[in-house]
Amino acid sequence: MGVTVAVTALALQERGLGVGEIGALFAVYAAVVLMTELPFGGLADGLGRKPVFLIATVASVAASAVFLLSKAFWPLAASFALVGLGRALRSGTLDAWYVEGLRQHAPGAEVQPLLARAQTANFAGLGLGAIVGGVLPGLVTSNKPSAPLIGQTVYDVSYAVGLGLTVAVIAYTVLLVRERPRPLSVSVVLHEVRAVPRTIRDGMRLAVSDRTLLVLLVVLALMLFATNPVEVLWPIVVQAMLDPERAAAVVGLLTAGYFLAIAVGASFAGPVGRLFRRRHALMLAVVIAALAVCQIALALQTSLAGFVGVFLLFSVVLGLSESPAATILHARVPDHRRSTILSVQSLLKQLGAMAGLLALGWIGETAGVAISWIVGTLSLGIATILAMLLARQIRRWSNSPPTQ
Repeated sequence: MGVTVAVTALALQERGLGVGEIGALFAVYAAVVLMTELPFGGLADGLGRKPVFLIATVASVAASAVFLLSKAFWPLAASFALVGLGRALRSGTLDAWYVEGLRQHAPGAEVQPLLARAQTANFAGLGLGAIVGGVLPGLVTSNKPSAPLIGQTVYDVSYAVGLGLTVAVIAYTVLLVRERPRPLSVSVVLHEVRAVPRTIRDGMRLAVSDRTLLVLLVVLALMLFATNPVEVLWPIVVQAMLDPERAAAVVGLLTAGYFLAIAVGASFAGPVGRLFRRRHALMLAVVIAALAVCQIALALQTSLAGFVGVFLLFSVVLGLSESPAATILHARVPDHRRSTILSVQSLLKQLGAMAGLLALGWIGETAGVAISWIVGTLSLGIATILAMLLARQIRRWSNSPPTQ
């Protein structure tokens, strides 16, 4: 997926789309994800993680193919809708499969360091993909863009490579991901589709009734409220510090650095977790507090070197937050609701991110981006307090079983 990150906006601009139309395409993607996240999470609990993941990956292949063939807004909107559909289908599938398989084959194994490895691989792939996707168009053309080798623009070569990699993911999953087969027929599929509303209702009821889960989900939503505006708006700050000729290259490299720094943070999460003696909620609280400090420091930077240094540190700390939160969640969720709860988590995080972009984006437009980031740390402060309360609650309830 990282291969297309660096070129999506450029490929759309080359097709003649304006900023408003590009924003509308991303809105289509977000709307589809929000509408389908929970239903498809429930589907994975019923039909199996592997088949739903494969359907999601096929949707991603279709999205890339439609993108490569399209120049007009509405076909491109269909492509973005397919991307959102694939994202919603994929959410919580192989994550749930991995945790359940781990508990079956290695009962008693500490989950958090292994989830940290998975997060490291995830963001390392995004970072390396961003570098490859940004370099490829320049490798296949001269200094002046010529007729594209594939698709509609010179940047579509990165989309073509991304499509090929997605096909490789399908083959890898078919051959190497093992899951206990479940009976699949038209009647079974229809039964599971009809059961989706009940699955969603039961999943939401579990999220609300289990106080640990509820507090954790609120903490994550508050985190995304504060940090997503940083992740979205930082290129504007960097661009203002540079000559226009250098801005695009620096932003591209820093995008890759952002993902790779998160991967580094995720790789440190295992050793850091051992320092906290498996008190994952306490680790999460300390990490969120550190994020608040980094976000304030980032807002106060006036030089490019200072901004880049603090931004990469912010990204490393962000990477530390993933696995302790995931470990707490998986410890409280039964297998037959795991994908649904992961979809609930994803939905609430996206809602927090959208609310942060709306509220802090408005503050940034009127008072400046730096002020909006500092205001956002109030949300991180609340999240830190809630995480401390969560740590106390988990310590008190350490002998209680997960909600069934």
